[in-house]
Amino acid sequence: MNSMDKDIILKHQEELAVRGFIVIDNVFSASEIAAIIAAIAAADTSGPAFRKTSDLFAIRQLLKIIPGINKHVFTPGLQTLIQQIFGTDYFPVKSIYFDKPGQSNWFVAWHQDLTISIDKKLAIDNYGPWTVKQDQYAVQPPVDILESNFTIRIHLDDTDETNGALKVIPGSHLKGIYRAETIDFSTSPDVSCRVKKGGIMIMRPLLMHASGRSSNGHSRRVVHIEFTNRQLPEGLKWSEH
Repeated sequence: MNSMDKDIILKHQEELAVRGFIVIDNVFSASEIAAIIAAIAAADTSGPAFRKTSDLFAIRQLLKIIPGINKHVFTPGLQTLIQQIFGTDYFPVKSIYFDKPGQSNWFVAWHQDLTISIDKKLAIDNYGPWTVKQDQYAVQPPVDILESNFTIRIHLDDTDETNGALKVIPGSHLKGIYRAETIDFSTSPDVSCRVKKGGIMIMRPLLMHASGRSSNGHSRRVVHIEFTNRQLPEGLKWSEH
């Protein structure tokens, strides 16, 4: 992917501000996607960061767990795109690989991404509640941190409504933190985010989103990376920075 012109950059920035998400096609070439898939396929999946069931294969801390995958993920094209849209001060702090098999019954209910991954648990004002899974601590930070962060989802397969594409409520990231059961779909209709193989979706953590079951027999493989430009209070560190 080449550098974007100023009008396209401004359009993407405006859509992210107003709608909370954008989809950009053709960020990765077929060979670049194949390299990511090959690196994941060659990994030793026996460790605690790997979760494998009939409905889902997931890898936590992907950028840490699989040596050498960073160069395939952070291509010059992706790095240029991030710098043009967000500037040069953002850095990755969380990475997950999701593989939803073609016949998966796994779905994700409506939610916002309200936690960040950090290295330890400390008693700090305005940080909480806390959770820990497989030695990975997560905490809900002050809302201004969530408002400044963004997520990039790299799609390794064509994705639409039939194989678990994300559904989102445009503009919901502007409402702060709220409960999914209060959504009025008559006034806040959802949209499905179709993304072609090699494309990406960029979204804000507070965007209300969900995903359905697969029905077309096709996999939905996604690399999910969260970014921030914020520093944590003294004593805390981002888990994957």
